Amino acid sequence: MGTATDPISSPPRDARSRWLSAAELAVGAFIVIGHNVYHIVPNEVPILFVLALISFRLRDGSWTAMGLTRPASWRNTLLLALTAAVLRIVLGNFVIDPLTAHLWPPAIAPKGTAAATHNLKVALEYLAIVWTFAAFGEEVSYRGYLLNRAADLGRRTHAAYWIAVLVSSVLFGYGHYYKGPSGMVDSGVAGLILGATYVLSGRNLWACILAHGFIDMFGVVCVYFGWAT
Repeated sequence: MGTATDPISSPPRDARSRWLSAAELAVGAFIVIGHNVYHIVPNEVPILFVLALISFRLRDGSWTAMGLTRPASWRNTLLLALTAAVLRIVLGNFVIDPLTAHLWPPAIAPKGTAAATHNLKVALEYLAIVWTFAAFGEEVSYRGYLLNRAADLGRRTHAAYWIAVLVSSVLFGYGHYYKGPSGMVDSGVAGLILGATYVLSGRNLWACILAHGFIDMFGVVCVYFGWAT
């Protein structure tokens, strides 16, 4: 993988390419909602992950175009990821959860997570899932793929990327439909933070992957020690 560049300054798409990106985004949205809401499509993450790899290889020439490049500074990337993770955890616990509690029941936890309480083997298995399926898989799918294809529609301008952050965050909320309304809002906010991290890092996907991993790892640790409510 090469060194980080500034993908935000990359050339805008022509009209034909933007139509293709619109089609990819529409298909991606169908896959997300089709699986999570209507259960007519298999799990969206593996499908979007494969589509992302194919799309960026064929249309952009390399997977580095989605942000899988070596950061200019791993230290700064790590600090940004930690900051994003802390912000997401604090907002979730002290702002989003209290606000949504006035409207809906608490978010539904993923099935089986309670089994990790005081069970090191199960907790380690969940950590493996966190860093592979969730952190790497979901970030390639949502931030690397869907966010970029949404930004293509706006000619890859700086404003287009921020609007794309909103679009991908809505889809990320639907990606957690099983959690109920409170969980969808909470996940949508998480998507906003991860999307903002993506843009602020110069679209380096490793910042999002690390942040996502730290967030979910914190959740697994809380469950393991019995701190989760």
